[in-house]
Amino acid sequence: MTHPCSPSHPRLYTALLLILLLFGLLPSAHASVANAPGANIEVSLITYGPGETYWERFGHDAIELRDSASGEAINFNYGVFDFNEANFFLNFARGRMHYLMDAAPSDLDERFYVESGRSVTRQPLTMSADQAAALRDFLLWNLRPENAGYNYDYYADNCTTRVRDALNEALGGVIKTQLGARAGGMTYRQQTDRLMSAQPWLMLVMDLGLGPYADQPLTAWQESFLPEVLQARLREIRIDNGHGATQPLLQGEQLISPNRLEAPPVVAPDLRLPLALSGLLLAILIVLTRRWWPTGYALLGTVYLLAAGVVGLILLALWTLTTHHSAWGNANLLLFNPLAFLLLPTLWRARRGFAASRFMDGVIVVQLLAIVIAVLLHLRSGVVQQNQPWLLFALPCWLAMAWSLRRNR
Repeated sequence: MTHPCSPSHPRLYTALLLILLLFGLLPSAHASVANAPGANIEVSLITYGPGETYWERFGHDAIELRDSASGEAINFNYGVFDFNEANFFLNFARGRMHYLMDAAPSDLDERFYVESGRSVTRQPLTMSADQAAALRDFLLWNLRPENAGYNYDYYADNCTTRVRDALNEALGGVIKTQLGARAGGMTYRQQTDRLMSAQPWLMLVMDLGLGPYADQPLTAWQESFLPEVLQARLREIRIDNGHGATQPLLQGEQLISPNRLEAPPVVAPDLRLPLALSGLLLAILIVLTRRWWPTGYALLGTVYLLAAGVVGLILLALWTLTTHHSAWGNANLLLFNPLAFLLLPTLWRARRGFAASRFMDGVIVVQLLAIVIAVLLHLRSGVVQQNQPWLLFALPCWLAMAWSLRRNR
């Protein structure tokens, strides 16, 4: 699985100098964001559009602090990770992802995204002097090496939720209060499929691996785990103007650079028909090759059973051995599971005309019962895992496989 935020480009040397300046470890000849009075600090949300690489598909964002007196502007973001970190890929597989906060001059940060063809949007926010100063102090505290790291979660604790939470805290909780009372537009699964649709195979793998957690109804606050959703939702927020009325949180919106890449679709693709047709086609091929080409039948069946078994092992591992809670309780484990490995010898015996043993008959019945349970789980009321596409794919395949293995009996 991938993450909803794309990291900033490498800038270790610049970041080091920036930290030294911000914390007063190097002499500064002029006023800066670090020592500016709150009345001089302008706060903006900077939103970057999706990129081309799979880990950039969800976009990115940052908080910009600008000193109106000196003109210095710094972007603070939470999307930095290091591929060279010890055991990075092992920790990624376990769901123990270590991310970092970072900061860089705004022009340097934004230039990278402009050159990549990704959109850059600035939304100036209305904050009092005390609120702006408190946000600045928190971000500088968070930037310290001992505070910069956090344990990343795809949906609940990522680079955008950290930005959202920092703004919400500075504004006294007004963002969470208002967005928490409004319904979101899509589920985690729908947003993931929509944004990953440019990489169809990766989208299918991710959809297969997501459990019922990804299908819960979301509030607008929860759905703001995505940069573009947070950007849109901030347009709805109203704050106290200090005179008994309210005013918009946003002072305006400026498109710094337009998107020059292919934009993701507005809605998630419907996978039901493509996967249903794929499952039906595979089932027909199993039946036809069983009758007319035994060797082809054995090879085709082997590919299917191996794939089903491997997928089952991965789903089981995600549920029991990792902290990827978005993959826990996955009903697709009823459709694809390690029982498939037990049927491989029977498959090759069937190629030579031998019937399945009584034990293998039992394995086949258990697998068909698992399919029935998966269907019943999907039909029950309440929050249900939206795995209809995989049900439609697996059902004809397993029916054809069961018929072919028991045909000689």
